[in-house]
Amino acid sequence: MTPADAQGLLRRMFDAAIAAADPSTVLARHLPEKPAGRCIVVGAGKSAAAMARALEQAWPDVDLSGVVVTRYGHMVPTERITVREAAHPVPDAAGEQAAREILQLARSATEDDLILALISGGGSALMSLPLPPLTATEKAEVNRLLLASGLAIDDMNRLRRRLSLIKGGGLARAAGKARLVSLAISDVPGDDPAAIASGPTVPDPTAQQDLSQLVTRLGPSLPQAARDLLLAPAEPAPEFAVDYRLIATPQMSLEAAADVARAAGVTPLLLGDALEGEAREMGKVMGGIARAVAGRGTPVAAPAVLLSGGETTVTIGEAKPGRGGRNTEFLLSLALSLAAHPQIYALAGDTDGIDGTEDAAGAILTPDTLARAAAAELTPSAALAAHDSYNVFDALGDLIRTGPTLTNVNDFRALLVL
Repeated sequence: MTPADAQGLLRRMFDAAIAAADPSTVLARHLPEKPAGRCIVVGAGKSAAAMARALEQAWPDVDLSGVVVTRYGHMVPTERITVREAAHPVPDAAGEQAAREILQLARSATEDDLILALISGGGSALMSLPLPPLTATEKAEVNRLLLASGLAIDDMNRLRRRLSLIKGGGLARAAGKARLVSLAISDVPGDDPAAIASGPTVPDPTAQQDLSQLVTRLGPSLPQAARDLLLAPAEPAPEFAVDYRLIATPQMSLEAAADVARAAGVTPLLLGDALEGEAREMGKVMGGIARAVAGRGTPVAAPAVLLSGGETTVTIGEAKPGRGGRNTEFLLSLALSLAAHPQIYALAGDTDGIDGTEDAAGAILTPDTLARAAAAELTPSAALAAHDSYNVFDALGDLIRTGPTLTNVNDFRALLVL
């Protein structure tokens, strides 16, 4: 297999992973029975607009109305469902206003109505409605602290649910006795409904947990109102019935990528869809596994591809960081770990098309990445220390730019060993 063939195969696997989570192809088969009356549609996430359009196409004869909120730039045309746009990953006033609209729609439903909640990754920031006395400005500051904290996504969501009127089942409680069905695209390890968009339609399973250790991790910059709410004794989460349907998951996308590998004569090894940890440490670990495949034929013989999903984290220190996302940081660490191994290529990217806050989904790593970086007078080790991985791969022309994919099943990693 030539270098061009290897890179082409990696990209086809990534594209297949994204396509497997496309609402236009997966949503219709998960819809409930059509309602006799009206259907109120609410939702939030990077895929919310695409899900709304897919629903309109699947149910042309149903009385649909409602509001969903998605990230700026993720708008698609709809005819009956209103699409709002808001900021991500730090919430803004537009997201708060959309959340109020959505909550009011849920409260207006009657027992004869069907409420369809379209939930996808990013919904936590996009549908932000802080619990008083926390203000929107303070809630945005909490989000900034969370993004730089290095906390696992589950821990972040424990905190977010406690600080919200709409997360942790708040939307479901507002729906009252109306029938509520959630259709969700999972972007979280383990596909936990309480973690996807911080669980607006499911009870909070951590409602009474002690969060003091997490509060300590966030440090003295945590707004006092947030600190008080997080440390206050919490009421038990009310129980309610939930009809929750996962229409796309990271595992489904990894399996789609594995099918592409098999068709190319490459053995896929799925390492898991819920891998977490520091991006740079994950790069070292994955580098070690890939070298074992190349040198010893274990745990699988080459040609093989190591596939994994989940969400790594990047902990930002005191110094001002450069440009980079968790996937390019992972790849830069992997490059240093592999030390220009001639048999190993890799791709890492976010399936929503945006690696953190940048305009790239991720990047591709080749055996000559370090050599080309040296020729361009770049120092990958220094860039890694400064969280400046984006600029390295940008200078090399190895970034992957898909634009918004309108779905989100979290990160995708593929290490191809020839």
